[in-house]
Amino acid sequence: MIYLDHAATTPIPQPVADEMYRVLTQQFGNPSSQYPMGQEAKKLVEGCRAVIAKAVGCQPKELHFTSCGTESDNWAIQAALWQNRHVGRHIITTSVEHSAVLETCRALEQQGYEVTYLKPDKTGHITVQQVGEALRDDTAVVSVMLVNNETGCVFPVAETARLLKERRSRALLHTDAVQGFMKVPCDPRVLGVDMMSLSAHKIGGPKGIGALYVGPAVRNIRPLLHGGGQEEGTRSGTEATAQIAGFAKAAQLRGEGLEEKLAHMAQIKAYCREKLLSLDGLVTVGQGEAPHILMVSLVGYPSANVVTDLGEQGICLSAGSACHRGKLSHVVTALGLDKRTAGGVLRVSFGPETTFADIDALYEALLRHKNTRFSML
Repeated sequence: MIYLDHAATTPIPQPVADEMYRVLTQQFGNPSSQYPMGQEAKKLVEGCRAVIAKAVGCQPKELHFTSCGTESDNWAIQAALWQNRHVGRHIITTSVEHSAVLETCRALEQQGYEVTYLKPDKTGHITVQQVGEALRDDTAVVSVMLVNNETGCVFPVAETARLLKERRSRALLHTDAVQGFMKVPCDPRVLGVDMMSLSAHKIGGPKGIGALYVGPAVRNIRPLLHGGGQEEGTRSGTEATAQIAGFAKAAQLRGEGLEEKLAHMAQIKAYCREKLLSLDGLVTVGQGEAPHILMVSLVGYPSANVVTDLGEQGICLSAGSACHRGKLSHVVTALGLDKRTAGGVLRVSFGPETTFADIDALYEALLRHKNTRFSML
């Protein structure tokens, strides 16, 4: 199998799986229990929190575990609105955010909140000027993703933080850094964000575990889930110790030689772009800077058919975000592409394990597809 869909999820290295199995079978105590096994589990959780916090660039106490990036996004936006409930009911986000942010905002609109959705340009980018034009005195939260999960475009999060400070805005700034974590610089203090959402399964960790960074400007964060008061009262629910251990191990492994890994992914991306552009009718879409995502279009060839055909040959890639399940994504729609280009969009995404031979195999498979399938768009 040739796996070229690392933006959807990543393979789990054996050491991560081994660590999770060890915790599941040997350190299965409840961290809230007072006897030694429970306290050992609590110590494990706090040790893992410190490892992940170091990778993020924050203090361990600022990192709160969640079940996934989606929960982190929901929690951040709703907590920010609660803190700024006396500021106003206006939200700024982008029209190309992950569905976890967009659907949260749409649900909030049904509750009387007003949302401004910033649209990208033809290259897929959002500018800080757009944020400035949308900013109002009653803006309570600004949520701008760090790296778009389909185009790979890096958004101006740090510039937005500076803008809010210059305008003396009381709006809290949240960024969905699920695709950016350990791919581009995302130290929350350098970026200037108040909250940042993360997910383990994009860096070689397990699914079912994420985290939310909460900075000092967020006072007494309001819980999204109520119950037993875990996570120092911020997020109830028995801690998923094995997933947390897997998250920490994955962050540790990915961090070893990270610069070399990122350079390798950038080289693979450049090679892939050059190789695929030699195919007649294939064009790049957007101008994403992230080293692990390349968006292209095989113009006139339905992407769902291409993905299915290549999948039968053991080559995994996507037609966009995995969350859209074959439908034309809102990101592709927002770019304003013509029908034939939009219908042929493919996302190729890379990891440290991706090889140049993988890209050669993708090229040959796409060439065969073009030679055996008629354009239908």
